[in-house]
Amino acid sequence: MAVRPVRRVVAGMAAAALSVSVLSACGGGSGGKATLNWYINPDGQVTLNKLAKDCSTDQYEIKIQLLPASATDQRTQLARRLAAEDSSTDLMSLDPVFVPEFANAEWLAPFEGEQADQVLDDDVLKGAAETVQWDDKVVAAPQWANTQVLWHRKSLAEKAGLDMTKPVTWDQVIEAASDNKGTVGVQANKYEAYVVWINALIQGAGGNILDPETVESGRDAKVTIDSEAGKEAAAVIKKLADSPAAQPDFTTSNEGTSLGQMFPAEGPGEFMTNWTFVYKNYEGLIGKPGGPKDKKGFEDLGWARYPETVEGEESKPPIGGIDIGVGAYSENLEYAQKAAVCVTNAEAQTQLAVNEGLMPSRQSVYDSAELKKAYPADLLELFSESVDTGGPRPKSAFYSQISSAIQSRWHSPNSVSPNSTPEKSADFLTAILEGKALL
Repeated sequence: MAVRPVRRVVAGMAAAALSVSVLSACGGGSGGKATLNWYINPDGQVTLNKLAKDCSTDQYEIKIQLLPASATDQRTQLARRLAAEDSSTDLMSLDPVFVPEFANAEWLAPFEGEQADQVLDDDVLKGAAETVQWDDKVVAAPQWANTQVLWHRKSLAEKAGLDMTKPVTWDQVIEAASDNKGTVGVQANKYEAYVVWINALIQGAGGNILDPETVESGRDAKVTIDSEAGKEAAAVIKKLADSPAAQPDFTTSNEGTSLGQMFPAEGPGEFMTNWTFVYKNYEGLIGKPGGPKDKKGFEDLGWARYPETVEGEESKPPIGGIDIGVGAYSENLEYAQKAAVCVTNAEAQTQLAVNEGLMPSRQSVYDSAELKKAYPADLLELFSESVDTGGPRPKSAFYSQISSAIQSRWHSPNSVSPNSTPEKSADFLTAILEGKALL
């Protein structure tokens, strides 16, 4: 079921939105071609620019327009344009959590018929496929899929006596690091990635922030974060916060800062949950500050399935990535949807994975010779398995409010308590959804 969020139309919104950046003629390009504007985030710019060129035709030219680095700012800029029915917003690189909101507001042009089959065939991994469907329609095309795994120094895990070929729990990881002068890297600043961690911990304990049966009903969704699973999640955060394994910047940590403890000048390194880009990041830092000392040092980088919240219960790795949406008000809708199919096809996904470390949403690309040459086989298997069996964040048209509400009650991580945090966050989130409280 889809619901329409309550929106207030502010006088002058159209003018303000369209002034965010000045574009050349909306429908016209050089030589009489149509111009398709593709709004991208900063990840993978080199390859995305190449894809824009390669997927341009005699009929249309794709031009890149760069969005801010922050996912929240990306959403704000695109939402303002689409609320103003901006006809020059043709293609958009969307964080999967923004797809339900945009689709519910009818800002995305659904793919139909043969095109829907092209962007969402059996080759697309389950976790990625779930992110582009809303109200029984295919409303975006999966381009690349992201997930988190447990990165670690093999030598640290071995010293701690952990068998990383088998599932490990958060408790085991925290204790192993604490007992061996290592650290545990996470993303616990007051931003979206912290909610990613909280959601994965809760789902790993068999629960959900919102009831999956009612999540798509919008403001009427049942809040289920105050549960045994919510308490298990809070217990993990508290255990890390209280341990010597917590990194100095624990309360402000992000994807970038947590990288720095893997290959320190001194010390055994870390266990770290982080996204798929990590492998290419450290490979490019061999012999450089922040990276392994040499190739032998790089070989000490290990990876394993995301840790279990509860021993014996399969973890639910986070799912992220980028989906390509087509603006419903585009003056070149047919061209834009053809372009979206092109920039998300198997060849495009191969280029993004090999050149940028942005992993595919299609299993056939994981199985390709190009990826097997660029990545270890067991790492590719881990990535695809994690995307296929991972856990999505709440699929709600009100996700931005849900995320902000959780951040406000679970941050600082140093103050999280299993006895109070899930209950307080449930009360506040319920009030937000019911319109009885403000963020």
